[in-house]
Amino acid sequence: MELRNCINYLLTVAQHEVFLMFSQRLSDYGITPGQYGVLNCLWSRGSASPKEIAQLLRLENSTVSGILDKMQKRGLVDRVLDPNDRRSIRVAPTEEGEAIRDDVLRTVEALNEEILGRFPPEEAAQLLELLRRLGAPSEEEE
Repeated sequence: MELRNCINYLLTVAQHEVFLMFSQRLSDYGITPGQYGVLNCLWSRGSASPKEIAQLLRLENSTVSGILDKMQKRGLVDRVLDPNDRRSIRVAPTEEGEAIRDDVLRTVEALNEEILGRFPPEEAAQLLELLRRLGAPSEEEE
């Protein structure tokens, strides 16, 4: 198979380009795209366990742990004991993590519009739907 027809190659190249754009813009707030993913989970939920974050972002627990370590050192999140189960840890955004919320969300929205603006609206909607379907868990995974 020719490389330019290989789905893995095409997705990797496209993801790399989008990742670079996100990395550059999010660096203004001192965060990475992965850290944005964690913050987005926390902004919508208030708090979550590291395991919940890993499941939502489809990352390994060890990967999330490393991301959380960096975010905690940066002052964006805190790990606290779960008041309902003192053996469990919850992660919550700090004041600093909350303070960048609106600006980061506006930046991500603008980036999505910029990237999807390369396509006519119906193609952009179709691309999003196709990517959602491609990323949906298979019946075997559920």
